Amino acid sequence: MVHEITDADFEKETEKGLVVIDFWAPWCGPCKMQSPVIEELSEEDKDIKFCKLNVDDNQATASKFGIMSIPTLLVKKDGKVVDQIVGYHPKEQLQKLLAEYAA
Repeated sequence: MVHEITDADFEKETEKGLVVIDFWAPWCGPCKMQSPVIEELSEEDKDIKFCKLNVDDNQATASKFGIMSIPTLLVKKDGKVVDQIVGYHPKEQLQKLLAEYAA
């Protein structure tokens, strides 16, 4: 399950454990390609929390993290940013990357 988050609840929703935040917008073509990959990963790996943040509606958080291109995936572990991935990435590539942080 992918959680929709906002500027208001970003910190609370991403402060514990391993969290992947998908910064996206409805008009973004590559975001539309990335979204089903994120959905699949969220169903397969229950130890990782997956969130989506619409950058059009939540500009403060996007600005705080310097999100200049979308899709951007921000990976947080116990509240600290450990990685930032820009652009579309296939499922296998994301699985490999996330396995390193889950260990």
